[in-house]
Amino acid sequence: MENDFFNRSYETFINKNKPLADKMRPETLDEFFGQEHIISKGKMLRRMIEADMISSIILHGPTGSGKTTLGKIIAQQTEKTFKVLNAVTSGVKDIKKYIQEAIDDISMHNRQTIVFIDEIHRFNKLQQDALLPYVENGTIILIGATTENPYFEVNNALLSRSTIFELKSLSPDDIKKLLQYTLENEEKGLGKKQIEIQDEALELISNYSNGDGRKALNALELAVVTTRKNQEGKIEITKDVAKESIQKNTNFYDKNGDKHYDYISAFIKSMRGSDPDAALFYLAKMLVAGEDPKFLGRRIIICASEDVGNADPKALEVAVNAFKAVEIIGMPEGRILLAQAVVYIACAPKSNASYMGINKAMSKAEKSNITVPSYLKDESYKQNKDMSDGIYKYPHNYKYNYVKQRYLPEGIKEKFYIPGTIGYEKKMKKYLEYLENLDKEVQK
Repeated sequence: MENDFFNRSYETFINKNKPLADKMRPETLDEFFGQEHIISKGKMLRRMIEADMISSIILHGPTGSGKTTLGKIIAQQTEKTFKVLNAVTSGVKDIKKYIQEAIDDISMHNRQTIVFIDEIHRFNKLQQDALLPYVENGTIILIGATTENPYFEVNNALLSRSTIFELKSLSPDDIKKLLQYTLENEEKGLGKKQIEIQDEALELISNYSNGDGRKALNALELAVVTTRKNQEGKIEITKDVAKESIQKNTNFYDKNGDKHYDYISAFIKSMRGSDPDAALFYLAKMLVAGEDPKFLGRRIIICASEDVGNADPKALEVAVNAFKAVEIIGMPEGRILLAQAVVYIACAPKSNASYMGINKAMSKAEKSNITVPSYLKDESYKQNKDMSDGIYKYPHNYKYNYVKQRYLPEGIKEKFYIPGTIGYEKKMKKYLEYLENLDKEVQK
């Protein structure tokens, strides 16, 4: 009895203090705003849900577009068993547990199980492979939700057995309708409060949210709870109040917002600036905030090539191996692999010579109409070659496996690659100078 009392008290507290965005989460398709291209009357996904004939699907789209909400609507409308996994916190052991329960449900009740996996792109290859045979034979119906492009992040075999539905960012009009519905809804929304909101304030929040319904509702809730009632007992939301609430509401790392770009910029610049402590801090900040470790791995690979380059060619090898290892192992252990690569790159000698070289070469290539020297052309067309500008000299037939000849097209004399003077690139520079001296000796 005592436990029941505390459980009821806990549930009452949670329901009372639930964020507005959670309270307003749609329970039916008729309450769902946006995504008419897949859930309006007659569209395939709506027909599948209403007929309880859902098959394995992947829902992908930006944050706040309604992926998880659609999963919960399906849960409420289906007669199948519904299980939820979060790819961040679940492992192969959890998958196997749900698979066995699904097998038991089929055996005893002839009922299929839907497994909803939020952030499915976070599952590594081993975890996705564990699902495959049971999706294939119909033991479970998979519903995966992801903010990433599934064609890059989800096992091809799983994709081929699923229908892909793309959700789009909500339009400002969709957001505005959602906010108005929330202001009028007395059961779940703010309808019981006396609220007056200026059209400009409504427009501001609708446009600010960048298609994220949750962000818009958070901003509206913040505006309401922080505004005192006026003399008439009403909560008046002006444009200034809305603007202030938006600023307060964005004072945190948002992996899909401006802060995302600020932190990734600071992360890259810290590695480039040879500060391993700062680089590790920004890495930790982004991982704690839920940033995709594979996105971070890609940025580390780019930094290894762009900023370390041939001053330490091993940096690229370390970065690529860390990325591949994260794909295999996943999180949370993947943080160790990323940290190792970050520290290596931050402490490596730096050179952007290759990066600068390709930029110069591409700029020149865009402006140049060139002809490849005839002696460098494909041997397959030898019978049609004009040999007037010389013959190809095979370097391995010469001393030191080198012979001077023109490789650049006629008229292009720029040097695109200027090697640095530290790390391995110092050796490369020395070798190029050695070849130049050989040329001078031959000319004498």
